[in-house]
Amino acid sequence: MTPPIEIPVSRIPTSRLEQIDFNNLEFGKHTADHMLIVEYDKGEWGAPQIIPFGEISLSPTSLVLHYAQTVFEGMKAFKMADGGVSIFRIEKHYQRFLKSLERMCMPAIPEDIFKEGIKQLVKTDTAWIPSTEGGALYLRPFMIATEQRLGVKISDKYLFMVVTSPVGPYYAKPLNMKIEIEYVRAAEGGTGYAKCGGNYGASFLPTQLARQQGYDQVLWTDAKEHKYLDEAGTMNVMFVIDGILATPPLSTSILDGVTRDSILTLASELGIVAEQRRITVDELETALSAGRVTEAFGAGTAAVVAPIENISIRGKEYPLPKWNADSFMMRVKKQLSDIRTGAVADAKSWNTIV
Repeated sequence: MTPPIEIPVSRIPTSRLEQIDFNNLEFGKHTADHMLIVEYDKGEWGAPQIIPFGEISLSPTSLVLHYAQTVFEGMKAFKMADGGVSIFRIEKHYQRFLKSLERMCMPAIPEDIFKEGIKQLVKTDTAWIPSTEGGALYLRPFMIATEQRLGVKISDKYLFMVVTSPVGPYYAKPLNMKIEIEYVRAAEGGTGYAKCGGNYGASFLPTQLARQQGYDQVLWTDAKEHKYLDEAGTMNVMFVIDGILATPPLSTSILDGVTRDSILTLASELGIVAEQRRITVDELETALSAGRVTEAFGAGTAAVVAPIENISIRGKEYPLPKWNADSFMMRVKKQLSDIRTGAVADAKSWNTIV
């Protein structure tokens, strides 16, 4: 077995830990003390290092600032019941990161730099992992194009970094959703399946307009006909219709969510049949009208499971039934939490123990 790479750590002189109120964490507002950084130039990756969190210097002509060559991931580390620390599904996140990089013509980050870098960064800032219920250390690996020049081209220089943030629940309350049938987030054949910055920039205006109308998020539909459901603004979407868990199938316009995959994997163990199939807006509206939709929720790393309490379709509101601890989404959320914290056996080897 190849020994893990050695990554030098330059520690911050004075930690900012005491400035943080861990009982009132706003998602993404605070960053831990350190970050991982490594440069790519002339076809080779340099040596990774962990340094104090701080600003980086970029030329105004860095290609990322003009042509959006940037990709990121979202992961979490958790405190375990036995005092250890787990990183959830690091292999799945690494493989998805590679797919995003390939789509954006960016170089693959070596597996040892990605995995060992994240593990050693988490180990360095273990004290920043919240112990509160629903708390975690959010991990943000990302890569940006740093070559300095104007002109549309694939960059020859890149910067890979990982920063971390102590977080609580992403959504503090159930969601009021609007099905979007005018604007488009991503089209088949585009970059919708990649976690690249441009996808999120394209979603800002329709999401802002929806919030002005009183909604929390939009539920995207296909770009061609606005007939089929795709995903929600920051997560995949799932429904329990006639007692069956249904979610749109993966495509080039839908992100391969790690939480989505985890829930589908656990569904049968929790006594529910799961289907990945195309769901039309009309089908959903008919099922909502008839009371056949018993649950609707978003699934993502940040949100984990986010209950939906109302869906607006073409101006008509459809409230969802109230849920309880026996609802599938609450049972699967608890199962995921128990696996991550070691309360139940990690039979699928999803945890990487730091």
